[in-house]
Amino acid sequence: MNVHTVEIDALKRRKEAEEALARLRGWAVQATAEEIADLDPAVARLLPDAALSNYPALRRDYPEEFRIDPSYKDSLPDLQNGPASLIRGAKRIIQHVGISNFRLPIRFHTRDNGDLSLETSVTGTVSLEAEKKGINMSRIMRSFYRHAEKTFSFEVIEAALEDYKTDLESFDARIQMRFSYPVKLSSLRSGLEGFQYYDIALELIETAGQSKKIIHLDYVYSSTCPCSLELSEHARQFRGQLATPHSQRSVARISVEAQQGECLWFEDLIDMVRAAVPTETQVMVKREDEQAFAELNAANPIFVEDAARLFAQHLEDDPRVGDFRVVASHQESLHSHDAVSILTEGETFSAESIDPKLFNTLYHVG
Repeated sequence: MNVHTVEIDALKRRKEAEEALARLRGWAVQATAEEIADLDPAVARLLPDAALSNYPALRRDYPEEFRIDPSYKDSLPDLQNGPASLIRGAKRIIQHVGISNFRLPIRFHTRDNGDLSLETSVTGTVSLEAEKKGINMSRIMRSFYRHAEKTFSFEVIEAALEDYKTDLESFDARIQMRFSYPVKLSSLRSGLEGFQYYDIALELIETAGQSKKIIHLDYVYSSTCPCSLELSEHARQFRGQLATPHSQRSVARISVEAQQGECLWFEDLIDMVRAAVPTETQVMVKREDEQAFAELNAANPIFVEDAARLFAQHLEDDPRVGDFRVVASHQESLHSHDAVSILTEGETFSAESIDPKLFNTLYHVG
């Protein structure tokens, strides 16, 4: 009886493999590309000096008739759900990863006129654990679309957020929805009406099991410089010189945390900031309206510091408003720079650093 050691068996198997490889290569050198492809296209890779071939030629037409089955679907690669060994860079938690600006029509409640359908830009993100490679971005959209036919409120956004947290197995998540909200306004004296459009964003943040509901509103107004007004009046009084104070289009971004309880309607927030600074830019204007607007500005001259404090006064007086932030930009007609201010209340919006492009985003394009 012959007894072979492990080493002898391994050497025998390797020699047999080398002989088989040599025979296969010898055949492949003489074979046509068609014969190699018919046997196994991978054989072409065994020829060290031969250029790799894509034979048979790949189809260039779209296979409309092709349908996948479960086994084919399971065979598809999914790198984002791959092992931690595929992670590139530092294995760190990512606080926000997701998608931005996918758009769809969404119905919103209004305070006075029922529902309103608006084109809405949605940003959805989740946190990503350090040991996970990535997320399937499309799941955020699929989760959101399950709720897209409902009339949206913060409760519906919460349901959508919970869905994609579950789908993506994440702990923290955020949804932000941006849209332009129309409100019909009357002119100051002529009685004409027109639509003013307000850039609004709803944001729902859930971190460590705690959620916050935030409303962002851009409010566009005219700011007349108090100093310039006094200097103009001085020129009239002491020198009989006609002079006009400088004023400019200005933008405030008001961000508020909505408290639990009574609903804070979009229209309520708009009314609140208009009461603080009544010189909102006008939609429909005749001569009598233009004169009225000049008088309104003269009655409400305002520095950018005044604007921030006036907005804050009205926000802190409303029990439906929790933490808030006011960012104001007076886009000067006197100077070649802008006058800006930021006022925050509470920890939600507190930050030592300012986004370098923050004030650039406050320009209102007509």
